[in-house]
Amino acid sequence: MVKYICRKPGKKSVRIILRDSKIISSSYSREYSFVFKRGKGMHLWDVDNRKYLDFAASVAVNSVGHCNNDVINAVKKQLNYGLHCAFPDFYAELPVLFVENLLKFVPKHLNNAFLSNSGTESVECALKLAKWHTNKKWLIAFNPCFHGRSMGSLSMTNSKPVQRERFAPFLPVRHVPYPYPYRSKFHDEDDLSNYCLKVLEKNVKDLRKDLAGIFFEPISGEGGYIVPPKSFVKGLKEICDKYNVLLCDDEVQSGCYRTGKFLAIENFNVKADIVCLSKAIGGGVPLGVTLANKKTMNWVPGSQSNTFGGNLLACAGGIATLNYIKKHRLGENAVKIGNYMLKRLNEMKEKYEIIGDVRGIGLMIGVEIVKNKHTKEYGIKERNNILCRANEKGLILIPAGKSVIRICPPLIINKRQADNGLDIFEDAVKDTIKK
Repeated sequence: MVKYICRKPGKKSVRIILRDSKIISSSYSREYSFVFKRGKGMHLWDVDNRKYLDFAASVAVNSVGHCNNDVINAVKKQLNYGLHCAFPDFYAELPVLFVENLLKFVPKHLNNAFLSNSGTESVECALKLAKWHTNKKWLIAFNPCFHGRSMGSLSMTNSKPVQRERFAPFLPVRHVPYPYPYRSKFHDEDDLSNYCLKVLEKNVKDLRKDLAGIFFEPISGEGGYIVPPKSFVKGLKEICDKYNVLLCDDEVQSGCYRTGKFLAIENFNVKADIVCLSKAIGGGVPLGVTLANKKTMNWVPGSQSNTFGGNLLACAGGIATLNYIKKHRLGENAVKIGNYMLKRLNEMKEKYEIIGDVRGIGLMIGVEIVKNKHTKEYGIKERNNILCRANEKGLILIPAGKSVIRICPPLIINKRQADNGLDIFEDAVKDTIKK
């Protein structure tokens, strides 16, 4: 029997979930019993034809909305010419066009790209590139952080114990504190930054003779949508420059205008040496990209490759996605609607004891649920109940960290849809308090 986390789903959903439970790996974390049938724009429908407003964008992937016509038409057109061309072994124009287009959106020093199929692969490539370029073995990552689940990226991932349990030994990685303002022992953000930077610099000094790079999320994603102080990010870059260490920026979840800037790190006026992109970049088609300067990406033929990198369908989807984002100015919309949603959520925080913190940039928003504001005890059950109640009322939300709800809707969201979703969210909070 399948144990349902929320209310029992419809009959068709039940049958599919039961079939799934017999043959699909139990390692997947399903937050509730939603069985996808179709999506369009801001909405999803399950197999029992129940409609949902999507505040998760399939984990920040469908930024241009579900079944975006421009993306679909581009992929359909490419189907007539070929699905796969073994780009790592031969040449093709479409991947070149995609990268040429992408480079218009990023800082000029990022002028070389390696193409892959996922965020994990883009990070794995960045990790290997840092090691190749420096000929050094140690890495520094943060606690918490999430960089992927392959053995290299998993060596850095440090957001939940279950993600690392039984998978040792790992690559040589030192973890240092990620500044978490809401749960800081310091009253001042600058004091928090200084403490974290002091710990970071000590570890850099210890390892500098054999340190390949520092991996950093400009907003901690899986770790809880934590926004670091600007002073910390600036100090991080200064340490990298001082000790000649590569700064590797994981933009897999935060990139592609989710925060209003194409790269989230641009909100802090900092430039990274290596950048990882995926999720939203393909408009729903699996696509990963690792960017660096040509002088950094100086490895020799055969040192890094794959089978499906530069896949033609993925590149067609990527080009259409970038064009759509630019044409419809979705970065500006992310700022406008994101600021509005943050304002409403902060108003809720003042009203409800279980909303401990509201944070975010653009449409990358975290709401931390607590048992009460005085103790800040993690409200794990309360968070899960809000997710379930919202789902029952027709809103898709997903968790992060220990007791955080992440709000990362498609970037096409308008004010009316934002209000509808936030009304449902507030009702779910009220129901949880009554319970």
